[in-house]
Amino acid sequence: MVRLLLVFFPAIFMEMSLLPRSPGRKVLLAGASSQRSVARMDGDVIIGALFSVHHQPPADKVPERKCGEIREQYGIQRVEAMFHTLDKINADPVLLPNITLGSEIRDSCWHSSVALEQSIEFIRDSLISIRDEKDGLNRCVPDGQSLPPGRTKKPIAGVIGPGSSSVAIQVQNLLQLFDIPQIAYSATSIDLSDKTLYKYFLRVVPSDTLQARAMLDIVKRYNWTYVSAVHTEALGNLICCMQSSLIPPRKPLKRRQLISEKFNIKKEGIVPELRL
Repeated sequence: MVRLLLVFFPAIFMEMSLLPRSPGRKVLLAGASSQRSVARMDGDVIIGALFSVHHQPPADKVPERKCGEIREQYGIQRVEAMFHTLDKINADPVLLPNITLGSEIRDSCWHSSVALEQSIEFIRDSLISIRDEKDGLNRCVPDGQSLPPGRTKKPIAGVIGPGSSSVAIQVQNLLQLFDIPQIAYSATSIDLSDKTLYKYFLRVVPSDTLQARAMLDIVKRYNWTYVSAVHTEALGNLICCMQSSLIPPRKPLKRRQLISEKFNIKKEGIVPELRL
């Protein structure tokens, strides 16, 4: 199963009214309380997915967990990529003969509270399916009568995502209590490499350790003894630097001049741009 899940990078939520309603795909509401849309695709094995289809909730909407605007590229592309990948796998007679893969895609909104809320829905579906299966085995049926139709929900075999490392850590803390595997496609935190804490977590991208090693190799290659860092305004795992400065989105040129004066950078001493 792990081998199968690794093919979903980069893997797929579109505004629900825009998703193609092809056979086997359903767009349903997760529940009256949250009114969050869910995209489901029928199959013998169901794979869960947490994609950031919408932006984070605005500051005044965080208590209500109301997400922001839709992410047309980041979110929609991952939803469509997952559907496309599943269609390709299911159409291959050699890869999984007589077995079809399905999915249940939920929106994490790149926010921990929303992701945990949707993870609970995954767990609830799995627990309900197990309970229904046990009840069906022990149910007495009078002569001449047949069992009612089988359950409509199946347990989640594993969860793909979410994208953020901090959100993925919280989701993993919940999923591992129920032995549900999790595979991340962009969570790169070094903390997630600790298998004693996150034993059901895997990922298809390298951790930040390799990025830090690449930076260190560059410093050693040019025999630098003093390093200053300039980074964008975003959370991430930064290496330890003696000095760092932030370039805000507004008036970046003016800020760069101030940084150059602060660090005493001369034009002739600037190293050409290096892309990792």
